[in-house]
Amino acid sequence: MKILNGKELAGFIKERQAHQVRSLHKKPKLLILRDSDNPVIKKYVDLKIQYGEDIGVKVEDFRADSGDTLREEIIRANNDPSINGIIIQLPLTDKSQTDALCNLIAPEKDVDGLGENAKFDSATATAINWLLAGYDIKLDGQKIALVGRGKLVGAPLYRMFTNSGYNVDLFHRGSDLTNLKQYDIIITATGQPGLITSSMVKPGAVLIDAGTASEKGVLKGDLADTVRERTDLTAITPITGGVGPLTVTCLFDHVIQANND
Repeated sequence: MKILNGKELAGFIKERQAHQVRSLHKKPKLLILRDSDNPVIKKYVDLKIQYGEDIGVKVEDFRADSGDTLREEIIRANNDPSINGIIIQLPLTDKSQTDALCNLIAPEKDVDGLGENAKFDSATATAINWLLAGYDIKLDGQKIALVGRGKLVGAPLYRMFTNSGYNVDLFHRGSDLTNLKQYDIIITATGQPGLITSSMVKPGAVLIDAGTASEKGVLKGDLADTVRERTDLTAITPITGGVGPLTVTCLFDHVIQANND
């Protein structure tokens, strides 16, 4: 069984990015906007700050106290030529504001790819594609299930896979997850710990867990422990170091590209 180690793949790309940034006259800059100190959110913000330091990209972390403050900061950053990329670290406290705020980011600075007119594809969805390609997981002729239709993973990945002509179905709240046993590849990103159980997964399946939640300060994925105990799977992401590291890598790839445009 293959362990889909995104951290290892990200390491190779990171070296290339550091070399790119060293050769630039103007250093790229990323602005991260958030409205929460949730431990999961803080963890990912800190990872991005550290990654930026490692490759020479400036990263600014802005903690807003309201949606109005976020809106004002997006408008300011859109008009600041020193800022190449703007992201909103999701989820927001008021999730109803997500679409409007993401769409407010200038398309050429929307490096997470979440706005309707973003120049870049979704960083997380792209990272999953990189992970599958990096470990030679073929998608042609496979039945693919996407569990969750959020802005970060499910919706953009469904669009990508559909446009590529792959056989993909989208599962959402209320779907019968026992039907997952019919699928060769399962990609899940709901943030509901232990949602996918062993009885839902057939032998030989490929499992990508992009779901994250915090339980008593411990990060959890969508896959139950019983799934991870299986030895008859083709491939699976580790508890940590699967999709996450490649998502950060892809995000900074977009920041560097935005700086060069």
